[in-house]
Amino acid sequence: MPQETELTNNGADPNKANAIYHPRIVDLPEGERPRERLLHYGAASLSNAELIAILLRVGNPGENVVALSTRILIEYGGLNGLSKSSFSDLQSCRGLGEAKIAQLKAALELGRRLLVTAPDARPQITSPNDAANFLMMEIGHLEQEHLYTLLLNTKNHVLDNHLVYKGNVNASVVRIAEVFREAIRQNATSIIVAHNHPSGDPTPSPEDVQVTQSMVEAGKLLNIEVLDHLVIGHQRFVSLRERGLGFD
Repeated sequence: MPQETELTNNGADPNKANAIYHPRIVDLPEGERPRERLLHYGAASLSNAELIAILLRVGNPGENVVALSTRILIEYGGLNGLSKSSFSDLQSCRGLGEAKIAQLKAALELGRRLLVTAPDARPQITSPNDAANFLMMEIGHLEQEHLYTLLLNTKNHVLDNHLVYKGNVNASVVRIAEVFREAIRQNATSIIVAHNHPSGDPTPSPEDVQVTQSMVEAGKLLNIEVLDHLVIGHQRFVSLRERGLGFD
């Protein structure tokens, strides 16, 4: 996401001098513009926010299209929440008119139909980095903790991305049954759990390790393997499995 800079007096409204201004896409170096990056490196190299930015094309005054796309993902809980939001729900979002909403809904519906007709086209998770990239732009900058589960099939293709909790993620709050409820409903064979640290520091806490141990033990009883628990910060993440925390 482009760095935020404060408005100056070069043509800006002096009454809004404390507002946040996002550089226009055309003012960014060519290598940082979503469309040019897609052309040079392929669509897979772009974040969810950058892909949405290409769909929307333009942002709002003082908010470029990548910033707008990032805000939309945060407000609606990522792609999964966005896809489940109705047209009228999206109309309440600042900066989204009917044309932009129609573009978003059409693209999301095409993606849904692709998954129905070609299940193997679903994203495949082969490493902690794959899982972190899948979620980083959606939850890495949230101001409150969110706990998600990635539901996977036998080939580690993503069946769904499910929000389990919003709030403090600790052993006294998280009900393990809730973590696995959607996985059972969708017949997932394994899950990856991920939550964010609003501080930006992904260092696992003792509570994170305790929750992980409880989930791993429950997964063994339910025959749903917990492949990993990721703690996501600002452009950084920690895999508890890689660190041997909470996993036998």
